Amino acid sequence: MKREKISIKWKVFLYFLAFTILLLLILWLLQTVYLDVFYKNIKRSELQDAMNHLVKAVDREDFEETVANIATSYDINVTVIGENREVIVATENIFVDHEGNLNQGLFYEWYDLAKENNGEYHVDYLDENGDKKKIQRLPNEREEKREFGVLEPAERKEIRNQMGMFMKHVQEEVTWFKIIKNGQGEERVLILSAVITPVDATVHTLQIQFAYISAILVLLSLAMAWILSRNISRSIIRVNHAAKELAKANYDVTFEAKDYREIAELSDTLNYATEELAKTEKFQRELLANISHDLRTPLTMIIAYAEIMRDLPGENTPENVQIVIDESKRLTALVNDMLDVSKLQAGVLALDQKEYDLTESIRSVLNRFAKLTEQDGYTIQFEYWEHVLVEADEYKINQVVYNLINNAINYTGLDKIVWVRQIQVGGIVRIEVIDSGIGIAKTELPYVWERYYKVDKTHKRAVMGTGLGLSIVKNILKLHEANYGVNSEIGKGSTFWFELQIKKVMEKLEVI
Repeated sequence: MKREKISIKWKVFLYFLAFTILLLLILWLLQTVYLDVFYKNIKRSELQDAMNHLVKAVDREDFEETVANIATSYDINVTVIGENREVIVATENIFVDHEGNLNQGLFYEWYDLAKENNGEYHVDYLDENGDKKKIQRLPNEREEKREFGVLEPAERKEIRNQMGMFMKHVQEEVTWFKIIKNGQGEERVLILSAVITPVDATVHTLQIQFAYISAILVLLSLAMAWILSRNISRSIIRVNHAAKELAKANYDVTFEAKDYREIAELSDTLNYATEELAKTEKFQRELLANISHDLRTPLTMIIAYAEIMRDLPGENTPENVQIVIDESKRLTALVNDMLDVSKLQAGVLALDQKEYDLTESIRSVLNRFAKLTEQDGYTIQFEYWEHVLVEADEYKINQVVYNLINNAINYTGLDKIVWVRQIQVGGIVRIEVIDSGIGIAKTELPYVWERYYKVDKTHKRAVMGTGLGLSIVKNILKLHEANYGVNSEIGKGSTFWFELQIKKVMEKLEVI
């Protein structure tokens, strides 16, 4: 058997430690390596959200106040240009100088780009040196030409180059240029920009903090993992030691691990298994004693009578020979029943199922008890209202009925009456065998089907049979997948029953 090389204590310890390290690694990546990416994405998202608010508020009377509130709330720069290129609202922006004048050349360059892109254009640009520098105004003549829309292609290219140079000398920003119409059909140009604050210093600070935090968390996780793994494994180790004692047939062992619900349930299950194994051990000892008794008694009588007939002239009588024959038959029946029980429990016996008259079959079984009823005064009453056909192994079901009746005869009361009842409920026929004996306690009912189990612990030879009848009944009915059971009360006798599926009913009222 392959053995695990690592105990559950160390497995729990390593899993907990690995989880802690993985958690720290994820936090490290999110808070340091990808902090800049998350920050920029958030700023871009805020810029888009602010643009949506401005578009909705463009026709409001308090539009300028709304613009100021949005700029403050989102920490962004907002510029609104009117249809005649007048600056309606402006905060710090590359398109407007300190005096609030529009940078015509750069504005119209972005305006054309926005027109080409369904009225929107946005871009990120960065100062490579990290120094924030203002955009210089274009030459006045260019502004004038651009204002009247007379720029030549070469001049337009130069403006683009200048705009590219502007972008290289500004701090990293996200700018959004959008052309819209207000409720009166007038054109409005919304320009929003957000400065991306460098996070390098913040990341460096977080890295130092996380180095200390990681060291502290690893030490704490080591301590917690050790304590947790030891507490979990302690209960399992106790259960394991107790199980080893149980394997040595020490049924006095008790499983007492109650630290966790699952371990407590396992302990209760193992305690129950210990009790059942102890009972099984006891049953096995009783079985050996009973079989030895039942084998020894007929053998002793056979030997005794055979020696008498050999040694004493005149003792070779038919009566003595009959005793030898009867005891031999009893011995044969015991051996056969033991073989039947073994074969049934091993599942090697096959069923020969066919449709037959169950009622008539039970009547034939009752005829086998005729001699007993005549000689010893027993009465067997069979009650039924109709003949029923079932599909089963007739020989084995007859064996079931015979053993149940034989058991009832052995334990019935002084009135020596046994009742056999056939009851039909829907498509089910129920056969009941009832005696008037001392009854069986409820605590003993689950064990009456065991081999040689006796409510009365004093072993005695049965009137008929071998003492293995109910065990044979149980295994045959299990083989048929039939329901069976026993109902009993102390002082009121017992009722053993089984049920089979009805194939056909033939009306024939009769009680014997």
